Amino acid sequence: MFNLLFIAIGLALLVLGGNWLLKSAVAFSLRLNISRIIIGMTIVSFATSAPELIVSINAAVDGFPDLALGNVIGSNIANLGLVLAIILLLGNIDVRKAFYITDWPVMMAASFLFFGFLYFDGVLQPYEGGIMVLFLFLFLIFLLRFQKTAVVEDLREDDKPLPLYKAVLFLGLGGVALWGGSELLVKGAVGMATLYEVSERIIGITVVSVGTSIPELAASIIAIIKKEKAISVGNLIGSNIFNLLAVLGITSMISPIYVIDQGLLTNDIWWMLGISFVILPLVFFPKGLRLGWRDGIILLSLYILFLYFTLFYGQ
Repeated sequence: MFNLLFIAIGLALLVLGGNWLLKSAVAFSLRLNISRIIIGMTIVSFATSAPELIVSINAAVDGFPDLALGNVIGSNIANLGLVLAIILLLGNIDVRKAFYITDWPVMMAASFLFFGFLYFDGVLQPYEGGIMVLFLFLFLIFLLRFQKTAVVEDLREDDKPLPLYKAVLFLGLGGVALWGGSELLVKGAVGMATLYEVSERIIGITVVSVGTSIPELAASIIAIIKKEKAISVGNLIGSNIFNLLAVLGITSMISPIYVIDQGLLTNDIWWMLGISFVILPLVFFPKGLRLGWRDGIILLSLYILFLYFTLFYGQ
């Protein structure tokens, strides 16, 4: 009972914290006059990845590395198989050429880099985390250097910058809520794993990963409502890149992350690579550079299959 309560309160705090951090991040970026496409791929992605970062650091430091890995891998799968699927069921998305020139290749490169570091020896070392963070840094430089002027957008009336004191307040509240929420979520997740005799990996890759993906879902649906679909797709792709390179990179720099449950390597990581890869053909077929409701059904079906095989055969 208490474990469920801890998880519920923890998720609520993570959602609130992610939203407050998102407001603060966008407010600061608007003050710096950064394009909204860049905001979607960087500021928004990092803000919505903050729950994964805090939860993974907490889990790794507290001695639950499978929870940290399962959280990120499961969140990447949920971002595309669940969040993007829901968005596509709400309406079509026209995809920019930058998707297959930059965004998708970088996401796949980050995925294979993570796979290479983890699969063969079952551990993410601090120096490997440093390489992942460096790769992210180079990617951000590329975005700011070469893509800043690629899209010209007008400032919407409801995108007026917040007063500085409010931006700072939301930043502080978001940080506190994320930290408190992650503490409760990890405590509840480990408690449930112990009570029901399932691994931290299974709890991490299902309950925790979906919970920490809620900010991505909220941010993307808001972007759809505001007719900013490019930001919505950019946020999800960017969030997956940040989850791998920043969340696991920073976490492994603080403490090496060891694989305990081999299901992470025999099942979960392959699903992450597969769902990430399938986005590309869906973008081109049957209509070029467009994702529609049929693609949403395909992605949602894949996510349901992932949950089924993970829960019943991947333990």
